[in-house]
Amino acid sequence: MNTEMVPRHYKVSDEQIDDGDIQSVITPLWWAVSIYDGETEMYDALDNFTDPQKYVWAVQWYYAEVENGGHDQFFYNDTGIVWSLALEGLREMGCDTVAEILEQAAHRLGGTPSFDRETRWQEMERHNAEFDDLDQEFYECDSLLDKAIREYVRSNREDFYFDGTVYFPESMAPDEYGEEEY
Repeated sequence: MNTEMVPRHYKVSDEQIDDGDIQSVITPLWWAVSIYDGETEMYDALDNFTDPQKYVWAVQWYYAEVENGGHDQFFYNDTGIVWSLALEGLREMGCDTVAEILEQAAHRLGGTPSFDRETRWQEMERHNAEFDDLDQEFYECDSLLDKAIREYVRSNREDFYFDGTVYFPESMAPDEYGEEEY
């Protein structure tokens, strides 16, 4: 099923930033940057955004995947393409404990996991990567990570303001300024 994308005006303002609604803050990236089309395409699309936006976007992918299914899911799925950007973002945010967890996970795949999904699968198999201990460590500090992301966005708010056009799947397009209808 091919979903038609429709343009909508979207604004990220102090309201979303102060509310701590991180998903609404990174909505412009969520729909403009694809993790499914390869490394070059992803980084080309990310060139349109600030470094802090990129970091939060990548950390949100990492956070969501590990929270849902552990590091195994993160690296197995297309989301594993963001691992190095997420690591850089965690360090930038001062989330050293979580950065160390992700770094250890990467080392279990040989140190620098591939940005190509199928190659990462081979690395996971070749290294017999197990992540249960790291998943547990992550879960023990995920509330600290959530807090750190919100504080990072608030302290770098000027890098997150957005007022422009975002292309949404038609079924998810907001009426205006980020009021999404599902």
